[in-house]
Amino acid sequence: MFMPLVSPVLAILLLILLITRLRFHPFLALILAAGFLGIASGVSPVDTVKSFQKGFGGILSSVGLVVGLGSMLGGLLLESGGADKIANAFVGLGSQRWIPTTICAAALLIGLPHLFDVSFVMLVPLAFVIARRTNSYILRIGVPLAAGLYVSHGLLPPHPSPTLAMAAYHADAGKTIFYGFLIAVPMAILSGPLFTSFIMRWFPASAAADPAAEPTVAVPADQRSLPSLPLVLISVLLPPGLMMLRTFGRNLVDGHGVAHLWLEFVGDPIVSLLIAVLFAFYALGVRSGFSLTQIQKILGKSLAPAAGVILILGAGGGLKEMLVATHVSDLIAHWAVTWQINPLILGWAIAALIRVAIGSATVATVTAAGIVAPLAAADPHVSLELLVLATSSGGLMLSHLNDSGFWLFKEYFKLSVSETLKSWTLLVSLQSLIGLAGVLLIDAFLH
Repeated sequence: MFMPLVSPVLAILLLILLITRLRFHPFLALILAAGFLGIASGVSPVDTVKSFQKGFGGILSSVGLVVGLGSMLGGLLLESGGADKIANAFVGLGSQRWIPTTICAAALLIGLPHLFDVSFVMLVPLAFVIARRTNSYILRIGVPLAAGLYVSHGLLPPHPSPTLAMAAYHADAGKTIFYGFLIAVPMAILSGPLFTSFIMRWFPASAAADPAAEPTVAVPADQRSLPSLPLVLISVLLPPGLMMLRTFGRNLVDGHGVAHLWLEFVGDPIVSLLIAVLFAFYALGVRSGFSLTQIQKILGKSLAPAAGVILILGAGGGLKEMLVATHVSDLIAHWAVTWQINPLILGWAIAALIRVAIGSATVATVTAAGIVAPLAAADPHVSLELLVLATSSGGLMLSHLNDSGFWLFKEYFKLSVSETLKSWTLLVSLQSLIGLAGVLLIDAFLH
C-alpha cells in the first residue's frame, strides 16, 4: 500500500535538495520535481508534460489574476503615500506606550493588498522615523510592524499562500477572509505588542534608534498631497468587504433574482480586486496629482515582484495536477481517512515541515496544498476555509537562515544572527502556532 507513496516522497526530497543545496530557483525546482514524480510513477513523458501544463494553467486562471491585481492595488497604496497616511493616523491615536499596538494594527491593514517583502522595505524608513521621534529602540517599533505585515501575508487573500490554498481546496473566499480576520486579530495582538514587550528583556531597552542606520525616506520631487484617510481605507477594505458581502448576503436575497447575480459578480475575488484597483486608480492616483503616465509606471513597477511568485504558484499547480494524474492523491486521501488524521493538523504539519526545510512560505503552502487537497474531497466534514488557514499557518513556521525574510529583517534592523533568531524566528513561529490554535478553536465551535 505504501509503495506508490515512494515516488511523491522522493519528489519532495528532490524539491528540497534542489532549493536548499543546489540553489535552484523554486519555479525551476517545482517543474523538475513534478516531472520526476510523473515519470517515476509510470506516466509517459508526453502525458507528464500535458498534466503539468493543465495544472499550471488551472491555478493561474484564478490565482494569477488575484495576485496581479492585489499587487497593483498595493503599489498604488505605497507609491501614493497611502500607507504612510494609515501608519501616521494609527500612531497618533494614543500615547507613546500604545505605539507598538497602533503600528501593528496599521501594518495589518497596509499589508492586506501587497507582498510582505515590498511592504516591509517601504515601511522600514517610517519605523526608524517613529523610533527616533519617540527615542525608542528600533525593535520596539520594527517587531510589531513586521508582525502586522506577516499576519496579512500568512492568512489573508490576495496574498499568494492563502490564495493558492483557497484555489486548491475550492474554498469560499468570503468565509476564508472572515475566519482569517477572526484569527488575525488575536494573532496580531499576541505576536505584535505583547510579544514585543516580552522580547525587549533580551535587547538594550534604553537604546534609541541609530540615526546612522536609518534608511533614507524618498520624498516626491513635486510634493504631491497625500490621499485622504477615508479614501485609503476604502481602497484597502473594498476587496474583503465585497467578498464577505457575497458570502453572507446570499441567504438574504432571492437565489434566482438580479440581486443574487450582482452579489455573485461583485463578490468574486477577481472582480472585487478589479473594482478596488479602479477606485484606487482615481482616488489614490489621479486625485493625488499623478499623471496617467506616472500611474501606468506605478502599476507596471508593482507587478515586477509578483511575477516570480505567480510562476511559483503556477508550478505548484502543476505539481498538484501531477499528484492527480499519478493517482497518488487518491491513495493519500484513502490513507489519511483510514488513519483518521485530522486534515487541519495534517495540512499545517506538512506545510510547516516543508517550510523549515526549504525556507519559502509560498513553496511550502503550494506543496502542502497539493498533497492535502484530496482530503478535502474525501472528508465532507472538514471546513475548506479552515483548511486554507491551517495550511497557510503551517507555511509561517520557523523562519531561519534559509529564508529571505530572515535576512531582510536582520539587515534592515542591524541585528546579529542570534538576535534575529530571538526576535524574527520566534515571532513567525508564534504566529504559526497561534494560527493552528485559532483554526482548531473555530473548528470546534462549528462542530
